[in-house]
This record gives sequence, structure tokens and C-alpha cells, in this order.
Amino acid sequence: MAATVRPRRSVLYMPGSNARALEKAKTLPADSLILDLEDATAPDAKEMARKQVCDAVRGGGYGMRELVIRVNHLSTPWGYEDIIAASGSGADAILLPKVESADAIRQLRAIMDANGAPQTMTVWAMMETPRSVLNAERIANASSRMAALVMGTSDLAKDLDCAHTRERLPMITSLGICLLAARAAGLAILDGVFLDLNDDAGFDYACQQGVEMGFDGKTLIHPKTIEPANRYFTPKPDDVDWSRRIISAHAEAAARGLGVAVVDGKLIENLHVESAHRLVAMAEAIEAMESANQAA
Repeated sequence: MAATVRPRRSVLYMPGSNARALEKAKTLPADSLILDLEDATAPDAKEMARKQVCDAVRGGGYGMRELVIRVNHLSTPWGYEDIIAASGSGADAILLPKVESADAIRQLRAIMDANGAPQTMTVWAMMETPRSVLNAERIANASSRMAALVMGTSDLAKDLDCAHTRERLPMITSLGICLLAARAAGLAILDGVFLDLNDDAGFDYACQQGVEMGFDGKTLIHPKTIEPANRYFTPKPDDVDWSRRIISAHAEAAARGLGVAVVDGKLIENLHVESAHRLVAMAEAIEAMESANQAA
């Protein structure tokens, strides 16, 4: 599936040092899994987790779930070896934390290229500091391997010294800048995690806000949040039906030499048809992924 239509409604962080969690992930309905060697792994377990994660990816059994390895930053004692190991693991992508410049992405790519990472392996960047946000456009365009920006809203709130409110108004500017950078570069962009696992209403609000802002999906820290994330970020059946109708109507109008069509009294132009094609493609990709994972 192309990056533009690959489902990333639910992107679950999994601790790389927890073998049971890595095995359990094979049965979870998440679209993507971030196998974490950074924050979720204690310093004395870093090397063990690195081997365990790479072995798990090579072992397979994850169906069509996208597999992403979050490495440690290159300034740490583990980052370089993490990237070398991940490059040969067969994962779909490497997620680099605390990216603050295009040079960080270029350095990551150089290590990947030197260690045999296939061209299909992409790069995701964590956007979690003020400097990340200010350099978002440069980061998004730093490499042809770039596929996604991932918001790290907890660290961002800490560095901004702002309140992490339900409406996230103190972070709206940062979220918007990163959304603009991602869309201008043709990348996916994922919303940050919601920390209060006991606040179901708050999580629902965060998902709805993410959908309305234009995020492709939400990063998650617990399996119980997968189902609501999938529900919110899945195109609604009525919207899919409407999209198919306007695609058909516009095609019929074009066959008659007309540039626009009218459906239920609404004027349909090329821009509407382009959006409709994207929505239908995403709905079909989700259906294909869910069918394949259930059959696996």
C-alpha cells in the first residue's frame, strides 16, 4: 500500500524489552506497531531489547500490521547500534526520537544506507521539541525515505512549559505547523498519545479533535484504546458511499465534455473528486488490512 493510503488509525507503542507484549501484539487490531527501544526500555535492558525486537520482526506473524522500530537518539550510547540492527531487521520503518534538524534525518539515512536497509524501509520523525516544530518543513523534506511525522505532545508540553489541557489550545500552533509541513511534503502525520487511561470521554474528545484537524491516526499506549481510535479514524460508510457517487457522477460528466457535475444539488469539481478518491482508497485499504489480519 502506498504511504498516502496506508491505514495508520491506531499506532501502538510496545515495549521492546517485553517479550510477552511483542507476542501479544500479533493479535491486536492496531494498524501499526512501534516497537520501542527508547522511552519504554530501561538502560540496562537496551541491548537485550534491541535483539529481541529485531528477532521478533524477522520471525513474522504480524500480518499486514506496519512494524516500526523506535531507536534511541544518536547522542546516546545505543542509538548507532540500534539503527544498524534495525536496518537489517525487515521492519517497515525506523522512528527517530527528538528530531530537531534535517541533518539528523540525513545522518540516520546515511547509517541505514551503509548497513543495507532496503529502499522500502522508511523514516519516521518524532516531533517533540520547540526546535522540532520550528524546523518541521526542513525535517519533512530531508530525505526521500521520509514517510511520517509523529507528534510527541507530552515532551512538547514539557518544553513549552504549557498546560496539557483537554482542548490542547497551548499546542494548537505546534500541531498545525507540523500538519502543514507533513501535508506539503506528502507525508503521513500521527497525533500524540493520550495519557489518562481512565478518562474514556477525554480520549474520545482527543480522537475527534485529531480527525477534525486532519491527522491520519493516533499514537497509543494501551491496547484498550485501539478500538475507539480505529472507529474514529475510519471513514464513515455514508461518506464512502457519497464519495463513490460523486466519483461516478464526475466521470459521467467528463465523458460528456463537462468539467463539473451536480449531485443532490451540490456542485462537484475536481478538488472534491480528488478527496473522494483518497477517502475511498483508504476505506478499501482498511478493509483489505482487516481481512488479511483476521485470516492470518
